Amino acid sequence: MEYKPEAIAESHNTGLVPTVCQLCSGNCGLHLHLDGGKIVKVTGIKEHPVNKGRLCPKALAVPELVYSGERLRHPLKRDGSSWKEITWDEALDTVASRLETVRKEHGPRSLAVTFGMSFLTQGIATIDLIRRFTDVYGTPNVFSVDSMCYRSRLIGYILTGGKYYVADPENSRCILLWGNNPEASCPPVAWRIAEARKRGAALLVIDPRQTPLAKKADIHLQPRPGTDGALALGIIHTIIQEELFDRDFVSRWASGLEELKTHAASYSPEKTEAVTGVPAEKVRELARAFASKKPACIVQGTNTLDQQPDGVQNSRSVAILQALTGNLDIPGGFISPPRLLMRSLRLPELLVEPPLGIEKFPLFYEVMGRNFGECQAMLLPDTILSGKPYPVKAMVVTASNPLVTWPDSTRVRQALEKLDFLVVMDMFMTETAKLAHIVLPAASFAERLNIVDMFRISPGLPYVMLRQPAVKITDCRSDMDFWLELAHRMGYREHFPWESLEEVFDYMLEPAELSVESLKKHPAGLYYGKTRTRDYEKKGFHTPSGKIELYSDTLLGMGHEPLPLHREDPRQAPGAAGGGNFPLLLTTGARNLAYLHSQFHAVPRLRKLAPEAVAEVNSETAARFGLADGEECLLETVKGSIKVRIKAGGGIIPGVVQMSHGWPEANVNLLTSLEPADPVTGNPALKVLPCRLRKAA
Repeated sequence: MEYKPEAIAESHNTGLVPTVCQLCSGNCGLHLHLDGGKIVKVTGIKEHPVNKGRLCPKALAVPELVYSGERLRHPLKRDGSSWKEITWDEALDTVASRLETVRKEHGPRSLAVTFGMSFLTQGIATIDLIRRFTDVYGTPNVFSVDSMCYRSRLIGYILTGGKYYVADPENSRCILLWGNNPEASCPPVAWRIAEARKRGAALLVIDPRQTPLAKKADIHLQPRPGTDGALALGIIHTIIQEELFDRDFVSRWASGLEELKTHAASYSPEKTEAVTGVPAEKVRELARAFASKKPACIVQGTNTLDQQPDGVQNSRSVAILQALTGNLDIPGGFISPPRLLMRSLRLPELLVEPPLGIEKFPLFYEVMGRNFGECQAMLLPDTILSGKPYPVKAMVVTASNPLVTWPDSTRVRQALEKLDFLVVMDMFMTETAKLAHIVLPAASFAERLNIVDMFRISPGLPYVMLRQPAVKITDCRSDMDFWLELAHRMGYREHFPWESLEEVFDYMLEPAELSVESLKKHPAGLYYGKTRTRDYEKKGFHTPSGKIELYSDTLLGMGHEPLPLHREDPRQAPGAAGGGNFPLLLTTGARNLAYLHSQFHAVPRLRKLAPEAVAEVNSETAARFGLADGEECLLETVKGSIKVRIKAGGGIIPGVVQMSHGWPEANVNLLTSLEPADPVTGNPALKVLPCRLRKAA
């Protein structure tokens, strides 16, 4: 559709400013309505291909977020037990001086940098600028939320099919939601599923909870948390044994079918039922439904399958199911969208030291020639506390709140408090920021310039849009502004020759023959290419064999299982810890529509939607422990206990406790562990932890 806004705000004083939302991974197109230079309303851009004018509650709350009275508005410096307001010049000079001292005294690896999910889902510009800084500084120790989620999916898909794929539910005739509740986590995906359903698509759901979409599903399986690997093998077993697989595609384009058939033979639906609790006939029913209606796609949860002992293998199973049914690289199945051709800012040749933990988890850093450029964050707290294998003395945290969102908050706090120097850049005084030596006020997405490439989200659109700043809030700055100016203050102008972010973006966009000015001429964004399908018919798959690798020699060569398997850590089975004193399973991290991780809790409009943390249990489970719906109780693991209110009902299987994270006042990560669970990536197991409930004193 042609973009025809009512009146674009030329002076950014009155009218509309088109931009891209940054409040979840959806990348919706927004109009920010200005009156007197202030955002007064938000509407969706009808012509935008992601949201087509629709908005979720978070987007509608943008004015409250931007003008929140709790926002940080000036740089702060710790002064004993209080804070002193300082200028940006003093803040930048302090950070530059301290980082240079740390580098000279302890070496470049003694600096760690971590950033949050909002950067990972918005394109590469901000991440690349940060990594260019760390490359020049000399530290390989860059961390992100991928240490806990999503990276397992990337690795699993690449090991199987040679590249990263996304599901295309909009064009699918059969959609399998696996550990995914997009109505809460990413509404644009839910909207696409709803459109496909109107056209007759089947909906299958695998989730221990009865989410709203699960209630509408044609088939809903509710496995015990942590048993998805066994369930996947039961589905694979049925598809192979009943010869429901796409024989022509598999014979021509896949290797390892016989090995997979032999391996999956021991995972009959009956055995699967014994492990997962899902009736054998329901396993068969779902397998038949998924294999018989083409095209079909699996819309995998952001981290549900990752945060288990068999995280990578779970994602391998997802990719294998797509391949067995011939739903790989086709519309409505898995597709591989093109990426915007942008020049990388990385300078990895300047690094001489290996990343933290690369010897333990080499595939976390690089798989089949694809280097991810990050370290496994779960190793960082113990490294800081022990000083081994080398000291980490300083840390910069941007758009992240590890004290609440990383596992084992007690250990994370100890590590952060031991640092010689901690810098936090955020919009609000987070729990992590409270421990910092310097706190910097970050601009919201409505105040910053950036380029957003939408290839990452389902269905993987080759679409780019300029995020335009609409307003300016006192001393708040974008993260990229901070890193560019810090590089200049530290004498890195040779590698940072740009005077403005617009110059940085123009440099990156040059290979695509685009610029900031050219993107301004397309305020609602533009397509930069088309998603090609069945590329393998010309080039094969980007794997060592040139085929889909059901059996992975790459994994075998690195000491891992070459076929998907179910690995259940015996310490995480119900009752395993404390001699049966922890008879329930805790699963954490389910999304809440009002929030994203620990963000937006200070926005009144959103807080009304979810005013407090709750622990969701089955009514039977609550009664077993003498608890009533709405009653406060103690939720405990071997790590400790927190007080939380019970939400009891019939929507979750008995024996399971589900609790979202991100609540400082009821921090479930006080109960979780940093210990690596997945042997391939080092991901922690946050979806299956022994726990118990007790009446609060």
